[in-house]
Amino acid sequence: MIKKRKGFTLLEMLVVVAIIGILAALFIPLIAGAMQKAKQKGTMQDMNTLAKAITEYITDHSVAPVQDGPLSMATTFYSALSGFYLKVMPQNDQWGTALNVYCGTAVAGANIGGISSAGDDDFLIQSFGRDRSSTPFTYDPASPGSAFFRVAAMSDFDQDLVNWNGTWIHAPRHFQQ
Repeated sequence: MIKKRKGFTLLEMLVVVAIIGILAALFIPLIAGAMQKAKQKGTMQDMNTLAKAITEYITDHSVAPVQDGPLSMATTFYSALSGFYLKVMPQNDQWGTALNVYCGTAVAGANIGGISSAGDDDFLIQSFGRDRSSTPFTYDPASPGSAFFRVAAMSDFDQDLVNWNGTWIHAPRHFQQ
């Protein structure tokens, strides 16, 4: 009499586990990179929205609202833009760090090489990226594309994102405008 087998043999289970492990090793880095790219794009969209609102404010008032550093709800900048210029103000980048906004003459205080002085209608928006710390770079007005960077490795998501007067001066190369 022949007995019917129930279940899997140990060898069959090991083969299945090995296949799953190989597939996971292939796809996890791709998924992690896609998540960081999505966070970078989302942050850049939020910064564009904020830049548009500041530009509209400047159009109406001929001067940028007062702001010097990390965004928070307890500032005059927040109350100046909320409601009329923005329904919801993005305060943090997609990595959870407060966006830094410098308006008027405070732009020079952002300590970005190549930007030494600013007028009352200038503004700068900065995200510190995935590593949440400042990435030194120098903006060269004669060669504006020189501060753009390639995204080829996970460490490239640590680069700062900087929008000056509605134009990207430090961003991934594929976002050049």
